[in-house]
Amino acid sequence: MNFIDVEPTLENYWRAIILFGRNTASYKFALAKTLIDVSLERDSDLISLEDLALPYAFHLCEHLKHTPKQSTFNSSKFINACIQFNHQQISEDELIHVTNKEGFKYVLDAFHVVNTKAVQERFYDVIDEEFFVDERKHNKGIRLTDNLFKLFHVFDNSAKNLNLETESRWNLVEKAWELNINKGLISVEFDQDTKQLFTKDTKHCRIDITSSRGALNGYQKSKCFYCFTEISIASNDMMLADVDHFFPHTLKAQVATAGCCRPVNVDGVWNLVLACSNCNRGIDGKAAKVPNIELLKRLHTRNEYLIGSHHPLRETLINQTGINEKTRQQFLQKSFNFSKEHLIHVWQPRQQGSSLF
Repeated sequence: MNFIDVEPTLENYWRAIILFGRNTASYKFALAKTLIDVSLERDSDLISLEDLALPYAFHLCEHLKHTPKQSTFNSSKFINACIQFNHQQISEDELIHVTNKEGFKYVLDAFHVVNTKAVQERFYDVIDEEFFVDERKHNKGIRLTDNLFKLFHVFDNSAKNLNLETESRWNLVEKAWELNINKGLISVEFDQDTKQLFTKDTKHCRIDITSSRGALNGYQKSKCFYCFTEISIASNDMMLADVDHFFPHTLKAQVATAGCCRPVNVDGVWNLVLACSNCNRGIDGKAAKVPNIELLKRLHTRNEYLIGSHHPLRETLINQTGINEKTRQQFLQKSFNFSKEHLIHVWQPRQQGSSLF
């Protein structure tokens, strides 16, 4: 997979699992969040499914409180148990029992699989044989690998970003299911003030989906789109990324004033990137200039990552830019030509790090 091959780090193996793995239920996201939790809390690398069950179920319970649709299945004993627990109809012990019996059936084996094949670096191994923990006998569990502890043993900026990306991806997937899969997300819009992605229901009521930073950061590998310097999506971080319009937002006002027919939908998801503050609004930053042609190719690569993954915004991007890759390339070139005609000046960043996409 090119996404990993360009920079085969543990962070990007994790991102490949979260961004490119198949989604038929949200179990993968609940397990991912649980793995982050246990890597920070446990001294031992061995954990039974019985001990893993409650924190795993709790993550799903929390999401069920605001989004009832957590799978593409008509029914699930595990999800039903989480709903019953939320309604105080079953106890913690009963929730643990159902989770241990039903909640791990497929997710443990499927977690590391991307495009029908397991990724090279694993974050746990499934232990099938019987083993002892605190003199209690268990039938199955997992052994956390050094990879997981290397990623999350210290909750630094990188770990925080991965956690936020996982949560944002989960928000996108569950909202897509709730709105009847991808078609409901074709009209996704961007709020310039809150930096949120949102859509509208059939009654034209706004529905917030997720943070645009969390939705986009994984595909940029936590680096500025333009110069590749490190960025963060944690709200209180000094390196907090700007959500930037690749083709400047000023095109919207200029073209409306001129009364032209505008081929550039600047508020589309396809045109949103994350940038460091220097590139976006520094002294030598992009501001209202047009990014050069090499950056246009980079935007195409980023958008193809989004479309090539099982991303809930796939249909949004296809609807905005074209049904196939050739059409999408033509759309970007046309947008570039139009923008350069109106804004004249072309901008190129000073690269800070290695090219990642």
